Amino acid sequence: MQLADLPADLFAARPHLFSSASVSVAAADLAAMRKIIAAIERVIALPAWRDFAKVGACGTAPYGVFLGYDFHLTPDGPQLIEINTNAGGGLLAALQAGREDVLVRFIEMFRAECPRELKVLAIVDERPAEQYLYPEFLAFQRLFAAQGIAALICDPAELMLCHGNLWHEETKLDLVYNRLTDFEFSSPAHAVLKEAWRQGVAITPNPDHHARYADKRHLVTLSDGAALAEIGVDAETRRILTAGIPYTVRLTVERAEEFWARRREFFFKPATGYGSKGAYRGDKLTKRVFEEILAGDYIAQRYVPPSTLMADVAGTLTELKVDVRNYVYRGEVLFVAARLYQGQTTNFRTPGGGFAKVIET
Repeated sequence: MQLADLPADLFAARPHLFSSASVSVAAADLAAMRKIIAAIERVIALPAWRDFAKVGACGTAPYGVFLGYDFHLTPDGPQLIEINTNAGGGLLAALQAGREDVLVRFIEMFRAECPRELKVLAIVDERPAEQYLYPEFLAFQRLFAAQGIAALICDPAELMLCHGNLWHEETKLDLVYNRLTDFEFSSPAHAVLKEAWRQGVAITPNPDHHARYADKRHLVTLSDGAALAEIGVDAETRRILTAGIPYTVRLTVERAEEFWARRREFFFKPATGYGSKGAYRGDKLTKRVFEEILAGDYIAQRYVPPSTLMADVAGTLTELKVDVRNYVYRGEVLFVAARLYQGQTTNFRTPGGGFAKVIET
């Protein structure tokens, strides 16, 4: 399967989805990222973490497809910026890199998430054809079809729960691949999915996966050696995490003056946000916006500038920022891709930017 198999007009409408540049990443940095990921997995596996993270009790697997660990590369080693439970783009980036071996692993991952033989699944998002990563939905549909697995692409409103199973019209689903950014299924429009999940229908990723891994408030604990010790994390794991995760704290009204005075040191993120929405670099923050986020639920993470590279963009050497994403399943890194951009955050709107191949050096 190749990117060329997908409709060309979809990519024409998304000109900054892929970058022609490649990103060189040292083998030592790739190994360091794997060590940080493994350390987090050890923490997540602790019984105390389930209580701390307020994980539900729906009996679902503790994993979830396309767990994404995003890093910035620094002279002192990679720094984990955030964890995402429905990290998009993994299939497109693997196709861009021509990694057929990774496609095989992706199929195995979905089969492992299904409690029975995987014959039919639904890729679910609101108005899927309007989503920026809709080409990936089509790519999954074709990848699954090649393995004898029927894949429907639908809006959650098209699903029905009946006798403990989810249905799309007259088709019973074995698995739902959830691409919604309503991580807790809190919207009334997603009530069917929420009830299906409560009844044990296989949905991946689901609210438990997000609660376990991706609530940004977890970064406060994961970057705090004392807090980690309190829940029984061993000394070596604490050392790896405090060295590899930027210092992160909750933004509170009580410390408002301190945070405003030190705002240039931090990157401010909504605790339950996604896709860089509502995130602000401290040195770009106005007093008005600061007052607004102070009234919300935000974390302040020590700002770690991303690494950069020079790329030829329309004949001009252009500096692009680099974000490195590890796609992980069951603690194992399946694939590593980079995202190139300008501005505060990854945005897929930068000429010359987008997903980029990672070359190990």
